[in-house]
Amino acid sequence: MSENATSKDGPRRTITIERNYAATVDAVWALWTTERGIESWWGPDGFSVTVKHLDLRVGGELLYTMTATAPDQVEFMKQAGMPTATDVSIVYTGIEPLRRLGYKSLADFIPGTEPYEVETTVALDPRPDGVRMVLTFDAMHDEQWTERAVAGHESELGKLDKILNPVT
Repeated sequence: MSENATSKDGPRRTITIERNYAATVDAVWALWTTERGIESWWGPDGFSVTVKHLDLRVGGELLYTMTATAPDQVEFMKQAGMPTATDVSIVYTGIEPLRRLGYKSLADFIPGTEPYEVETTVALDPRPDGVRMVLTFDAMHDEQWTERAVAGHESELGKLDKILNPVT
């Protein structure tokens, strides 16, 4: 994982997480761009995702519900004053099939914080031995929430890792 700091007046800093998969680029792309793929791994451990609508085109929208399902996550959400199920909308900002996916989402679920957009980019680089994936996303409004976002992405990427690099 790496972070790129920017000036306070410029764009927010971004965080980058990289993974390598012994898989085809088609398989990785499908997990990011299909209803079945998204539902199989999106959301951190202890959460499930149900896709309501998927329009994979620039300007198109992905609508899904993320629900806390594990007791610890349900309790955390309740203690934080947050609902256990949240409807999420992302808008696709860039699509290069089998290479790059860009989208923005609205962080509108944080108690006491005005909603703001978070931009995310997924870059896929086919290699002779598989695919290198680079996930880059905006830092959140403060360090605590940025750490939570990183932990959430690491957790859900752990689920993706198990699908694409299963232990045999």
